[in-house]
Amino acid sequence: MDTSMWLALVSIAVGTYLLRLLPYVWMKRSLAKKQMEGGIGAMPIWLTILGPTMIAAMFGTSLVPIHSDAVSWLATGVGTLITFGVWTRTRSMGLPILCGVVAFGIITLLLPV
Repeated sequence: MDTSMWLALVSIAVGTYLLRLLPYVWMKRSLAKKQMEGGIGAMPIWLTILGPTMIAAMFGTSLVPIHSDAVSWLATGVGTLITFGVWTRTRSMGLPILCGVVAFGIITLLLPV
């Protein structure tokens, strides 16, 4: 991979990390401040909705392959099914995504275009 690809991957990783870290840090400080004042802090509604909406947005954009050929559609379909299947068994986020990406990659690399 060339430098621009690595730069894009690092940017995506940092952006994803910050999208998770910043609301957590903000909320932790806000709750601590309210506790110091003697009140009880509650999590705002927008913060509880933020995670699922980001996941839904990423899921929606990842369902349409870049190249509109049979291998890309097959890899996308199998990756989605594997992700859903692993999720139904584990109810976690990391392992299903990893398995879906690996399945997508294997099909993309092994089947000729």
